[in-house]
Amino acid sequence: MDLNSPLFDRIRVKREPQQERRETRFRCDSPGCEAEGSYRAPMGRLREGQYFCFCLEHVREYNNSYNYFNGMSDADVARYLKDATTGHRPTWSMGVKRGPGAFREDRAEAGDSSDPLGLYRQRFHRSRPPAERTPRYSAVTMRALNTLGFEETASAEAIKTRYKELVKRHHPDANGGDRSCEERLREIIHAYKTLRAAKLV
Repeated sequence: MDLNSPLFDRIRVKREPQQERRETRFRCDSPGCEAEGSYRAPMGRLREGQYFCFCLEHVREYNNSYNYFNGMSDADVARYLKDATTGHRPTWSMGVKRGPGAFREDRAEAGDSSDPLGLYRQRFHRSRPPAERTPRYSAVTMRALNTLGFEETASAEAIKTRYKELVKRHHPDANGGDRSCEERLREIIHAYKTLRAAKLV
């Protein structure tokens, strides 16, 4: 910044009038003590932000006898210390295997009171479950299924049964040595091998 700039001369800053600091002096809160109470000490649990004012001698005594957990049971102290690890904020389980009710929307579906307005229910509720996806196969596999007379949703047992039935029908031994069905038999056997390679059988 150039201090010799004409712009710098035009800058005016209004100075705040300095207020005199008033020091408030307190008397020691210990009964019978007339000394100045210039040392603050916390009043205790459930009275955060409130302090006693003691002199040096009495603040030392107070600090030696101070117990934040005074009047709490062991279970309450353990719960407080556990909540203190997360800063007394609610947490949700994380990871791949989440149990039921791990998320806010799950608890809202169950009617938990943490969502009294139903905001999460409206946002995450699905009216119907997603339809099951049917497996998609290659063109070769679909041609093999069509050769045996099936759609892509056919089961392995149905394919085996149909294969045995077609082989018995078109085999030369079953039809008296007629070779006109020989090409069809080759197609059926090739289709079955293709389905086995695709692990559908």
